Amino acid sequence: MSYLVDTNILLRSSDPHHAMYLDAVTALKKLRQRKETLYITSQNLVEYWNVYTRPQKQNGLGGSIIEVQTEINRLKSLFWVLPDHSNIYQQWEKLVSNYQVKGVNVHDARLVAFMLVYSITHILTFNTDDFKRYTEIAVVHPTELKTN
Repeated sequence: MSYLVDTNILLRSSDPHHAMYLDAVTALKKLRQRKETLYITSQNLVEYWNVYTRPQKQNGLGGSIIEVQTEINRLKSLFWVLPDHSNIYQQWEKLVSNYQVKGVNVHDARLVAFMLVYSITHILTFNTDDFKRYTEIAVVHPTELKTN
């Protein structure tokens, strides 16, 4: 199977002080042990940069530019990074129209568009409710992997 790793997993696995750190790291380790293919997208990296550099009092990690650049390079060495191209937008437009997606959820639809264009079957995320509407993919919470 193939998995897209949601940005929240990347962020939680980068912050050892976060309550979800262990679940994120354990899930990624388990998938690697099972020899699953793990992907991220350019969008994940944009979202990661946003949260990593946002001040902590605004629900970010408060990291510096140098720190986030180091983290982005680390992520690019750990995961397959899917390139962006025009087919992603076309698929995204279909998804947001078909599923009547509004507001901030359009970003999640874009990740699903990547998945469909690249034939990725599963997404690993803490935000399962954000993706459950998409019948084309399987949504996996990190804690589900503890028993598998």
